[in-house]
Amino acid sequence: MKATWNGVTIAESDDTVLVEGNHYFPASALNRDYVSFSNHKSTCPWKGMASYYSLLVNGELNTDAVWYYADPKPEAEMVRDRVAFWKGVKVSE
Repeated sequence: MKATWNGVTIAESDDTVLVEGNHYFPASALNRDYVSFSNHKSTCPWKGMASYYSLLVNGELNTDAVWYYADPKPEAEMVRDRVAFWKGVKVSE
């Protein structure tokens, strides 16, 4: 699977986990050259507290486009050390 935004590959991996229609990539697959800080958080009732990263590609900022669960609830352990995407980030094979 490949995640792309603004013409750039953000992450690529053969090892994704599909949860609720979202592909969770290994955190190690994330191209950190395009990642910037976000202090945004949200809560999922069964996965726990999500943290976010923003993307900065070719001078354009995509705020909070990447999310992850640093300490997921036990029933969501499959997403630990993984990242997922939204806000226009295209995930395809």
